Amino acid sequence: MAFAVARTRDEAHLYFDLHPCECGSADTTWRNGLVDVEGELVNRYFGECEECGTPREFLFGLPERPVLPDGFPTFGGAEPSELLDAGEWLWVADLTAGDVPVHDRAEALRALRIAAAAVEEVVKFVPAGADAVPGDGFWSERGQGMHATETGRFQLDRLLVVRDTYQRLAADYA
Repeated sequence: MAFAVARTRDEAHLYFDLHPCECGSADTTWRNGLVDVEGELVNRYFGECEECGTPREFLFGLPERPVLPDGFPTFGGAEPSELLDAGEWLWVADLTAGDVPVHDRAEALRALRIAAAAVEEVVKFVPAGADAVPGDGFWSERGQGMHATETGRFQLDRLLVVRDTYQRLAADYA
């Protein structure tokens, strides 16, 4: 039984935010630990929805090589995500960059770092020598919708300009 890999804690927690409880709340205090599932060691995250009390659980495969945090956020290593597709990552970048607080420098810096890191995650879906994210980089409904309506935004050159812009803006707040 293969489990999608959560490369880091930051990636897992973003995944939880994008996959709320059936009641609509994403508020859960998560606990985690390694468990054996049919002979495979997996990372189990579990908790109860703080809104309705429903038990929640996610099981993730372990990365081949541990990814050590290198600042905030650290979503993963060099390989593309198995949890979020390219369209979802760009959606996260858009949502986060579109809500940068103007009167809170620390939160503005945090938001811009998340947006830049999310665009960097999209870039990881572009194969070496290619100039855009290929069609198999989109598997979620949200991601496929982003790709269908804004295909040009997944061109490598455009992604790099956006990422670099968010990084420069973050540097201005640092």
